[in-house]
Amino acid sequence: MPAVVMVGAQWGDEGKGKVVDFYTRESDAVVRYQGGNNAGHTLVVGGEKKVLHLIPSGILHRGKTCFIANGVVIDPAVLFSEIDALKKQGYLKNDRQLRISDRAHVIFDYHRIMDAAQEKQSGKGAIGTTGRGIGPSYADKTARVGIRVAEFIDPVKFRERLEAILPVKADILGKIYGVSCPKAEEVVRTYAPFAERLKPYVEDTGVALSKLIDGNRRVLFEGAQGTMLDLDQGTYPYVTSSSTVAGGACTGSGIGPTAVDSVVGVTKAYTTRVGAGPFPTELPEGDPVGDHLSRTGNEFGATTGRRRRCGWLDMVVLRHSVRVNGLTGIVMTKLDVLKGLPELKVAVAYKLDGRKIDSPPASPIDLGRCVPVYKTFKGFSEETRNARKLKDLPKNARDYVEAVGKMVGVPIIMVSVGPDRDESIMLGDPFGCGRKPMRRGGKK
Repeated sequence: MPAVVMVGAQWGDEGKGKVVDFYTRESDAVVRYQGGNNAGHTLVVGGEKKVLHLIPSGILHRGKTCFIANGVVIDPAVLFSEIDALKKQGYLKNDRQLRISDRAHVIFDYHRIMDAAQEKQSGKGAIGTTGRGIGPSYADKTARVGIRVAEFIDPVKFRERLEAILPVKADILGKIYGVSCPKAEEVVRTYAPFAERLKPYVEDTGVALSKLIDGNRRVLFEGAQGTMLDLDQGTYPYVTSSSTVAGGACTGSGIGPTAVDSVVGVTKAYTTRVGAGPFPTELPEGDPVGDHLSRTGNEFGATTGRRRRCGWLDMVVLRHSVRVNGLTGIVMTKLDVLKGLPELKVAVAYKLDGRKIDSPPASPIDLGRCVPVYKTFKGFSEETRNARKLKDLPKNARDYVEAVGKMVGVPIIMVSVGPDRDESIMLGDPFGCGRKPMRRGGKK
């Protein structure tokens, strides 16, 4: 049975949490393979809003195994805050439902201090990080001075690593940024209780996942952020610190690329972005359409609460996402947010210095100078949230969805018409994109 990778096809915040939660019904296991608690997945289940930052959204389903794999950086305090909240709500009754890689890296207080200091020193050139220490933790990983879970849960190794690392950190923080660094004893005292609690969840998740795939189990890999925030393929340097594209699912979870059968990209019916960086189709704050998208779509970050920048759907970005991820299917979310707009626009290309281009330039300066070439569609004012088949949609909404599918060149396998778990139109099976749609209850 196949393994499916679910990625964001834009700048993140595409609604992957709801999509992963929905498709978990068809899965045996769900895997988070990169990022940290700088990402947030918002779900609405039975009218109740739930936000998860580290634990895969599949945890809301009984009998599903959830993995936090080696490509994730883990803040133990955030992790156990989520675990405790889930248990209080009646979830995660069996701790074996959650498994954490012994190769994942750990975020400490000094990472958050470094994050804040770097952003402050950058001034107007700040990237706009969440300040949660994710970037410095990944930097330590690359510099080979990070601490992995396997060492973290071993008291002797943990202290040895801290005593080797912290003097250098203290020099950097003190001499360059003018801030103090915690001593090893402070860090041990703060984090030792978390390390002890973590032990029952820890294992070699790469081996466990390989066994599941070899045993013909359905495994869903859940990415954080989106393609345009990928460290290599995104709008560098205005990106996150990990590989958000489908290839990151392999390096971030310990499986080979031949284990992946399909890749599904999630896109909004429009575009949003959080933080600094170029955004060609942006509708600035104060623009009536941009304000409509922000207000109606509740476009505020699940992690930071920051207002998301809003704009029209960008086909240049989506085609880039199709190529770098090898997408085999597309999920469109938040179609309902477009209700009430008299016309809809899609950027089908850019113009840069008078020349028409259909892929994003590498330079963020050049991308910021790109002028979108728009194609206009008729808007719709009818309700969409009760639609469960494509034919149930208002004609103009249906025409818009079908046109986007043709332009992107990849089958649209699901359209989300509302925030709740079941407010969706199923057009294909993610475990076989473009095939016969799933039936309710998990049987095909």
